[in-house]
Amino acid sequence: MAVLEITDVKKTYRSPTGERQTIIDIPKFAMEEKAHVALEGRSGSGKTTFLNLIAGILKADTGQLLVEGTDIQSLSEPSRDLFRAKTIGYVHQTFNLLQGYTALENVELGMMFGRGLDKEYAVDLLGRVGLGDRIHYYPGQLSVGQQQRVAVARAMANHPKLVLADEPTGNLDPHHTHEALSLIRGICREQGTALLLVSHDDEVLQEFENRQSLAAINLAGQEASTA
Repeated sequence: MAVLEITDVKKTYRSPTGERQTIIDIPKFAMEEKAHVALEGRSGSGKTTFLNLIAGILKADTGQLLVEGTDIQSLSEPSRDLFRAKTIGYVHQTFNLLQGYTALENVELGMMFGRGLDKEYAVDLLGRVGLGDRIHYYPGQLSVGQQQRVAVARAMANHPKLVLADEPTGNLDPHHTHEALSLIRGICREQGTALLLVSHDDEVLQEFENRQSLAAINLAGQEASTA
């Protein structure tokens, strides 16, 4: 069964000169349950826009986007937010941790908007990512690599069916890059969660058997590359 099915999805923006610019134009894309897929894309190719459409953070201009059989684009904004919290985990490049909250509280807050608070599971997740002794540390007291681990734990907090990872190793050195990828993929495998990662880093992409170019599925990217 497909965890993600995209059909004729388009997203355009208005440029500073007032012209309409198509960023995403994807006729077809699908992912099976538990699959791990890496999409390669250069900076400015629409990678983040693509993930934000899947997550329901942005709304497409046209097309259908099914996550676990639900057309997320047809939902109201509050319903999209609730669906995303329960079904989709998101690891951002900048981690998006709340600085005034501890590692544990950051994970718990993610649960509050999803399946409900489960402190025992939040503590267990932080332990599994190697932060069992730092659950009461604030983001500013953690290294970049450790903040990344908190972000991974938060993304997995609601037992998502799909995890989106937007350049998740962009702020890490090579050693921590491999470590972070192993962590993300390991937890996804344990939970039977599908993973869609986007990156421009060849070393990251080489870690995936199933890797594709965003430009190959995005007609807007093909037009830009031939312009």
